[in-house]
Amino acid sequence: MSQTPFYRNPFVIAFLAGIVTLTLIRPLLRREPEPPPVLSQLPAFTLTDEQGRSYGSDELRGTVYIASFFFTRCPSICPALMHDVARLQEGFASRGIEGIRLVSITVDPENDTPTVLKDYSQALHADPARWTFLTGPPERVRDLVVAGFKTPMDRADTGPGSAMDIAHTGKIVLVDGSGRIRGYYGTDAMGLDEVFNRAQHVLKQERK
Repeated sequence: MSQTPFYRNPFVIAFLAGIVTLTLIRPLLRREPEPPPVLSQLPAFTLTDEQGRSYGSDELRGTVYIASFFFTRCPSICPALMHDVARLQEGFASRGIEGIRLVSITVDPENDTPTVLKDYSQALHADPARWTFLTGPPERVRDLVVAGFKTPMDRADTGPGSAMDIAHTGKIVLVDGSGRIRGYYGTDAMGLDEVFNRAQHVLKQERK
């Protein structure tokens, strides 16, 4: 009695057909979450970018962006934080995603002049078309960071002989094209993945 070749076995055929079908419909089964809710409205602001140009809410109007807070002399969280923001830049660029900017605001504007920020941005291989660094008068920066973004900013007491530090948030903030805060995210793998996708959801919402 001859044995039926395995590729003619109806159970094998059904199994393979099921795999192919599941693969084809998987994108249709994936539920895209709703864009994040509006949390608050940022005030109008004008600071100075790394090129020495005025830059603020007017230039960002209509643009979805992810804000971060740092300073170039930071001895603690900033190096890792900026590395994570650079990963976001790489992710958007590698996927050809346009319309989402990265905006990093120094919390040490007295030291972080446009020239200092320009050197710092180049060291991070920041693409000026995607990533902007901002500084400005100290009180204006503080008002924006604390009252606008609702995040902490204060000089930390590091003790004699210690490197100067400034307490500030390690979270990144998603802002929509109307200057409204849509979420605060960590920079661990899960947080970066969430803000990466949430930013695209907000962008799609605004383009409808």
